[in-house]
Amino acid sequence: MGAGCCKEEAIDFDGEIELSHFHLLRSVGKGAFGKVRVVQHKRTKEIYALKYINKTKCIRMRAIENIIQERRLLEEVEFPLICNLRYAFQDDENLFMVLDLMLGGDLRFHLERAGPMKEEVVRFYVAELALALDALHSRRIIHRDLKPDNVLLDEHGHAHLTDFNIAVYYSPAKPLLSIAGSMAYMAPEVLLRKGYFESVDWWSLGVVMFELLFGKRPFRGKSNDLLKNSILRDPLPFPENAREILCERDIKKRLGCTPDGLNGFKKHPWFEGIEWDKLVTKEATPPFQPDSKRANFDATHELEELLMEDNPLKAKKRAQTTPETELSNVLIQSTVVAFFVLRMIQK
Repeated sequence: MGAGCCKEEAIDFDGEIELSHFHLLRSVGKGAFGKVRVVQHKRTKEIYALKYINKTKCIRMRAIENIIQERRLLEEVEFPLICNLRYAFQDDENLFMVLDLMLGGDLRFHLERAGPMKEEVVRFYVAELALALDALHSRRIIHRDLKPDNVLLDEHGHAHLTDFNIAVYYSPAKPLLSIAGSMAYMAPEVLLRKGYFESVDWWSLGVVMFELLFGKRPFRGKSNDLLKNSILRDPLPFPENAREILCERDIKKRLGCTPDGLNGFKKHPWFEGIEWDKLVTKEATPPFQPDSKRANFDATHELEELLMEDNPLKAKKRAQTTPETELSNVLIQSTVVAFFVLRMIQK
């Protein structure tokens, strides 16, 4: 008696995708533009990562254009070494993106847990990331925020590029001028504000490579000014046999930016033995496999969701329009229109 009151409502899986189609599992991440938790599709049983951001917060942070841009980029990109978008939807409070789940954790987590990595491990990650960057650049997309935090491992140990919050399209005829990204990984051409293209991603890859090898970044400073000065002027503290892979200030000599492009990477002696074709298909065996019996992420994210979240995530029916939700929708829609009008003008 009374058992029927707890019966779950029937779900229309053939209708528009919504949060009720997923089981909400543990929280695994938090960033400037939203939170991430593991979800399972109730019908297919597939496991994904759910990235979500509160609409009101999105407007307050003036992040609408970033979210629109990220979704649009991910809808156009499909590559084995990128965290690909599988679904995108919204409810009255949040914007959602359902992405490939990577159970192996990010490189920042592993770097802090185990310290500097062996050369063969770093070589493998750098090669996979080079392929991911080349896939983006072939579509005229710059990531602009490559760092260990934004590289996720799958359960087998393959590296995947994620977090396209500040990724952007570019035109070879019009260099970008805006400063974007994490300063410690910014290329000199970004800091000098003289215009830049996809070369900045190859610089960032060099900084990541150095950090994974030595457990510290190559350029440091106690203030932004000192850090900037270090990036622009300090001697390059790199092994001679891999200097041009790491951080070459002369863009014309920087690996990845030469006329050979990705082939320059493939031919470099440091990558001898890498089976590039097998990396793309994930047939290559990673030199490190994350421990599946341990949580490969910071457990405090889950505690925060349980203990400190005033409005925990749960599936809700779309409510009738209120003045507040109407304002939110108008602001988002007007930004979308303005964004695409601007894109048409630029073309």
